[in-house]
Amino acid sequence: MPRRRTAAVLAGTAVLATVLTPASAPAVAVPASARPWPAPMPMPMPEPVMPAARQDQLTITVSTSPEGVAAPHTAPRGVRGGGAPTRRTHTLDCHPAGGTHPDAPAACDAVDRASQGPRDPWQPVPADAMCAQIHGGPATARITGVWRGQRVDASFRRTDGCEIARWNALVPALPGPGELGE
Repeated sequence: MPRRRTAAVLAGTAVLATVLTPASAPAVAVPASARPWPAPMPMPMPEPVMPAARQDQLTITVSTSPEGVAAPHTAPRGVRGGGAPTRRTHTLDCHPAGGTHPDAPAACDAVDRASQGPRDPWQPVPADAMCAQIHGGPATARITGVWRGQRVDASFRRTDGCEIARWNALVPALPGPGELGE
């Protein structure tokens, strides 16, 4: 029985509350002169230590110089001496691809592939490496910046088979053969 009484009292209280409350009365009285609270001042979001878009950022400088090639009368067969030196500098931002490099998406892909390979593309060819004695032209390159959180300062040349293979692993980040007007 006590349960029925409790239920009846609760039901009666609910009916009385709805009957005695006028439908047009607001729940809280608000003065007509009241204004809404001002919006809070926007707080600047703190910058991450190194934003993701800037983690993989390289500067690539490629140059050709006739000083690195033997004079025409002593040049190996197929190697031309002379010509005006050229120098190009591009920035390469990856993840997402951008910068001043003419083909940033493909260049980023090449650097990604090279850095996932068995050799570190930023390390020079070991001094005791057995390399084919072929000459790939007077081009040199220097890549500086940050790649995968590590500082990069690497030099490239095409003076023998090992150096040419190291260079070619980064094409199109570095220009392919004949793209420098050698």
